[in-house]
Amino acid sequence: MDQSVKDFNIRLRTIKLRELAVGIIISIILTAILGIIFPIVWENDDVFFIVILSFILVFFIWALRNSEGHSKNFEELFTPDRRNEILYVFAINIIFAFIFTCLVSGLDLIIGFYDPTWVTGFDIDSVDISAGAFLLSAIGTIFYAPVLEELIFRGVFFNRLKIRIGLVPAMLISSFIFGIGHDFGGITSAFLFGICMCILYAKTDNILVPMSVHFINNVVATILEFTEIDYIVGQLPWLIPATIIVLIAMVLLIKYIIQETSILKKRFS
Repeated sequence: MDQSVKDFNIRLRTIKLRELAVGIIISIILTAILGIIFPIVWENDDVFFIVILSFILVFFIWALRNSEGHSKNFEELFTPDRRNEILYVFAINIIFAFIFTCLVSGLDLIIGFYDPTWVTGFDIDSVDISAGAFLLSAIGTIFYAPVLEELIFRGVFFNRLKIRIGLVPAMLISSFIFGIGHDFGGITSAFLFGICMCILYAKTDNILVPMSVHFINNVVATILEFTEIDYIVGQLPWLIPATIIVLIAMVLLIKYIIQETSILKKRFS
């Protein structure tokens, strides 16, 4: 990273992959040490991840310290064009991810109904969690995930790969890595979501733009996760309209990606 650069957006682009790797390794070591002092860190998965993510966040705060331009980035979020694009990208992604998951789950249950030997890939048992566990999960999903995933996958991975292999390959590779391990909507929807975040970041050079979409997405996803809407959508009477909706969302999503990527390729060529 180049600490001599004062502009926040440019400073973020100077953070190297090896520097991020060192920051993550140090975060893991510090979390392990803290776990020895406070055993709850090891005993509770949510606490463990919150602690390690907090250390990684400290790394970014340190790397971006004394930079300038934050207020300008924040103000850009509320311009009419940017606000509309943020809401549009959020809408087509959440609709596709949520309904796509419901359809796959519904299909899984229907196959299981007619084939007793079918092994379901979904856990449909409802689990009661404590208020504390819900709070920790919400903090990780709603706060840490949008901030750190955008800083890591778009701010560092995408930026560094873009320099080495070009815009489109960087979008695809960073989004694939981002998609691995995501449950909500599956890897497919997370992969497409990651591409949209790369597009927003490349268009604006403002990491707060994809962060804001990611934040809204995770808030709504968290709310939907604790409702029974997915069970309703996955039932037979709703399968046809749900399929139509998810196809429309998919078409709009792919259209947005193709159009914006074409514009960006001309811009960065």
